[in-house]
Amino acid sequence: MNKHRQPTVFIGHGSPMYALEPNRHTDAWAALGKRLHKPDAILLISAHWLTRGVWLTAMQQPKTIHDFGGFPEALFQIQYPTPGSPALAQRVQSLLTQAVVLEEHEWGIDHGAWSVLRYLYPNADVPVVQLSLDGSLSAKEHYALAKQLAPLRDDNILILGSGNIVHNLRLIDWDPDAEPLPWAAEFNQFFMSQLLANQHSHLLEWQGVGDAARLSIPTPEHYWPALYPLALQGGGEQVEIITNGIEMGSISMLSFLIR
Repeated sequence: MNKHRQPTVFIGHGSPMYALEPNRHTDAWAALGKRLHKPDAILLISAHWLTRGVWLTAMQQPKTIHDFGGFPEALFQIQYPTPGSPALAQRVQSLLTQAVVLEEHEWGIDHGAWSVLRYLYPNADVPVVQLSLDGSLSAKEHYALAKQLAPLRDDNILILGSGNIVHNLRLIDWDPDAEPLPWAAEFNQFFMSQLLANQHSHLLEWQGVGDAARLSIPTPEHYWPALYPLALQGGGEQVEIITNGIEMGSISMLSFLIR
C-alpha cells in the first residue's frame, strides 16, 4: 500500500433514487471524489449490511446487490463492477480483536455503498471491501471497534461510512418539497454542533438526548456508520461538512469529512 494518510468520511446516502436522479447532494459527492487523493482501496461501512457478528466481504469481484423493492426497473439495472480486495479484508481481520467472518459468496456491494460510490468513483476502479454492522453491539462498542481501524488511514485506505443521521421511514413525506419535521431538524443540528465541537460523548449516548433523537433514530443501523469516522478522528483533525439538509421531512443528508 502507498503511504498516504486518507481522511475518513461519512455520507448521508438518502433515497436509492438518487442513483438515477442527481441532485445537490450527489453533486457534492462527485466533487469530493475529484478532490480526494485516490485511495488504494475503500473500507465501507453501510447501514444496509446488518449481521450477527462482524463480517467482511473478501471476494475478488463483489456483485452489485439491489437490496430494496418497489423502485423503477432502471434502478435494478444499475451495476457497479468494482473489484474487491481479499488482501484488505485479511488486513482488517488482523487489526480487529473481535472474531471476523470473511464472506466470499453471499454479499457484495449493497445500495448503501454503490449509490454513493457511483458518484465518488464513477469508473468503479477503486477496490471496495464492506465491513458489516454487528447488530449486537452498542454505539460505544461500534466506536471502540472503529478505533482499531486507524492504521489503515496511513496506508492510503479510505474508510467510508454510509447511512443517515436522521432516518425515520415511518414519518417520511414523499413530497420533494417537504419541509423538515421540527424534531428532525433539531437532532440534525444537535449532531452537527457536537461534531463541529469535536464532542462525541452525547452522540454515543443519543438515547439520552431526548425525543428528537428517539424519533430521528427509531432503529440504529443508519446511525452507526457515522460513528466510524468519529472514532477515527485524530488529534488536531478538523471536520468539514460536505453537504447537509433534511429531505422528505425525516431523512438527514448530512455528510462530513475528517482530516
